Amino acid sequence: MDVLTVEKLNVSFRTDEGLKHAVRDVSFTLKNEKLAIVGESGSGKSTVGKAILKLNPSSSIVTADKLQFKDCNILTCNDRQIRSIRGQHISMIMQDPKFSLNPVMTVGDQISEALRVHQKITRHEAKKAAIKMLHEVSISDPEYVYGQYPHEISGGMGQRVMIAMMVIPEPDIIIADEPTSALDVSVQQDVLNILNELVERKNISLIFVSHDLNLVKKFCDRVLVMYGGKVVESIKANALSNATHPYTRGLMESLPSLKHRRDVLPVLSRDQQWLA
Repeated sequence: MDVLTVEKLNVSFRTDEGLKHAVRDVSFTLKNEKLAIVGESGSGKSTVGKAILKLNPSSSIVTADKLQFKDCNILTCNDRQIRSIRGQHISMIMQDPKFSLNPVMTVGDQISEALRVHQKITRHEAKKAAIKMLHEVSISDPEYVYGQYPHEISGGMGQRVMIAMMVIPEPDIIIADEPTSALDVSVQQDVLNILNELVERKNISLIFVSHDLNLVKKFCDRVLVMYGGKVVESIKANALSNATHPYTRGLMESLPSLKHRRDVLPVLSRDQQWLA
């Protein structure tokens, strides 16, 4: 069953120089899977994720033939309806917890609030659930961390807190916008393992936005490759090495390798016909 259907999604932004097209005719369906959206910076990856939740700024123009979550047409949702979808049914993990967590609220209060907004439970019940969730994201002393402020925790712990906030309402879909980009390599795998375990155990569909092809090849089931706002190739993650589109091939060949020494690292070429 399709959890999310996107058909010919277009996103443009009003600027002093006229309309700038950021996303062009993007179409895909999301089932119970881990779907990656990859591409260079500025290719439109994050814009697609934000458009699904109507999080793009007022300067944006979003159109689509279809933007359907289960039985709900997101394009026609009013503010009240889209707020009921955000968090409870579709959550989004942002890139950097330093800019996503409220600096004047404790970690625990923010996780509890994410639950109480959508469920009629007491503060005590929300606190108990939040501490349990902190334990599930492998925080060793959840009671202590519950009372800390965002500036008192590390980047890796902050990312785990963000995952806890997004998972605690048990949504149908999580959109993870480069959730490990601000982390050290040694911490990235731990965070990914936690996210993978949670989405599989709680049967959550995942849209994983990234520019790391090696990472998505191991972590995801399917990959959409974006260039200039368009999806140029859709391929199974474990078949990325056999990609046929020249842009995907160029991305793969540009990756450095510790096993195979090359005198010259290939340079990615671009063709305006890919946007036709």
